[in-house]
Order: sequence, then C-alpha cells, then structure tokens
Amino acid sequence: MLLRRHILSLAALACALGAPAVQAQGAYPSKPIRMIVPFPPGGGTDILARLVSSKLTEVNKWTVVADNKPGAGGTIGITEAVKAAPTGYDLVMGQKDNLVIGPWLYKNLPWDPTKDLTAVAHVAYTPVVIATSASSRFKTLADVVAAAKAAPGTITYGSPGNGTSIHLAGDLFEKAAGIKLSHVPYKGSNPALMDALAGNVDLLVSSLPSAMGQIKAGKLHPLAVTSAKRSSSLPDVPTVAESGFKGFDVSTWYGVFAPAGTPAAVVKTLNAEVNKLLATADVKAAINAQGAEPQAMTPEQFSTLLKTEYQQWKGIVEASGAKIE
Repeated sequence: MLLRRHILSLAALACALGAPAVQAQGAYPSKPIRMIVPFPPGGGTDILARLVSSKLTEVNKWTVVADNKPGAGGTIGITEAVKAAPTGYDLVMGQKDNLVIGPWLYKNLPWDPTKDLTAVAHVAYTPVVIATSASSRFKTLADVVAAAKAAPGTITYGSPGNGTSIHLAGDLFEKAAGIKLSHVPYKGSNPALMDALAGNVDLLVSSLPSAMGQIKAGKLHPLAVTSAKRSSSLPDVPTVAESGFKGFDVSTWYGVFAPAGTPAAVVKTLNAEVNKLLATADVKAAINAQGAEPQAMTPEQFSTLLKTEYQQWKGIVEASGAKIE
C-alpha cells in the first residue's frame, strides 16, 4: 500500500512538473511569424513592416520575418495572406491602397478585405507628398499647374502603381486643379522614386515614408502634402489645400492584418504587443522620421476604419475611371 501511494505521488508530481511544459508548447508564438509585405523593399509599407517585425523580434524575443510579395498594387501579397492558414503565423502589413482601393479597381479579386481578413493592429498614417527632383524646373505646385495647363498631358507623375491611394491622390489633384497629367505606374514606391530622381518622370506622388530619406538628403524637393494639415515631419511644406485647392485631403494608413478566422486570443496578443511598441519613444521617433504618425487602435476600431473607408472610396474609384481588368 505504501509503495502504491509512493508511485501515485511520484506520478502526480511528474504531471504537475510537466504541465507548464505542455502549456508553454501551446503558447503563442511558438515558431517564427511571417510578415508579408505586399510591395518591394524600400517603400513606406516595407519600412514600417520591417520596423514592426524587427522590434517584435528585439523586444519580445519572437522571430518575425518580413517577406516581400509585390505586384498588382499590393493585391498579390494580400491574396497570399488571405489564403494562409488562420493561425497567427502569417500576417500582412496592409494599407489603404490595397485594402480600400484595390478591391474596387481590380476586377474579380478573390477576396473581400472586410470578410477575408482580420484587422489586428493599426500602425501609422501619413499624407501623400507631391515632389520633384531637386534639379527640376518645378519649384512650386503652381509651376506644375501652369505647365500642365499650357501643355496638357505632357507632365508625367510616377506612383507606386494602379490601385493605390497615392495613384488616386494624383487623379484627385488633376480634377481639383482642372489639369491633365500623365500617370506612370510602377511596381512599388522605390522604383518610382528612383525614376523621379533620375528625371525620367516629372513628378513623384508618394507616401512620406517612401520619400523622406531623399527629401532629407536634399535630392527630392517636396511641393505639397495632400493632408488637411501640414505634416509635423515637413512643417515648412504647404498642403495642396493651402496651395489653392480648398478642402483637398488625402492620406493613407498602414496596419497589420491576419487571415479571417485567426483566433481572437492571438489577435489580442498581437494587438497588445504592437500597441506597446507604438508607445515607446524609439518607435515613435522611427515612424516620425519616415514622415508618418504612429497611431494605436483596438482591433475593433481598426476594423471599423477599414469598413468605413472601403465604402467611401468606392465612389472615388468609380469617378476616376481607373478600372483594371
């Protein structure tokens, strides 16, 4: 009897000692996380995705790896994220471009952002900047408007691609100014930036994070930002509204998404950890340095933002006539 009790006591102790190990194996995350980036390296989405990934790795001791999947205005990367298993190990840095505008622009996309993705954590928002190379003949937005009116269709502007809020910011500016520009779409912000610096396109319409490095270096000259208020990163650069086009206001946002069906506990964990990062001085400074503004949200707040703007931009896309088959 004593021997039996001893054996049972040892078994109970073994179970008790083993319980934490079993629980630890089931904790999230227990393996590397992939952060899909739907644009090429060097652009605003890539910069912020890598910042979040590296900080989660550094601070939390997780392994978060950025994986660039560019093309089709960011919709290729989103498609890959939608098809991934909803386990929390495949995330995507989405943005207004590919989630709010792309679905209305591209025909027969195999997903609906409001149904096939889960909003996890809003990261930042930023105005769009209209810029030229430092050697350009255009020194103000008024110079561009005057030249475009004198020779319609001859002034070119590069954007990260069809289906982006940046592309449509250019389209909305054309309508507001009553001018005709020639849009040159690229497969991401960095290729457009390089061609603008080389003078292969007259203007660059870009997110601030993508352009800020070259603006700081003096190689890119900002003419205006598209937000209602001036950017805190470029306080001396006027808004499009200040430049004579009252009420003009276009900005974009970035945030982390997961496939629909991702467990609520995983979403809650990710949201809490990203929001902690956004509250730190070094992450705030890093985001501000790129011309963006950090902004934390709950998953519910971020989901509401997505759904609201998804409906708002349907009419803007349709009015632009920029449908892609």
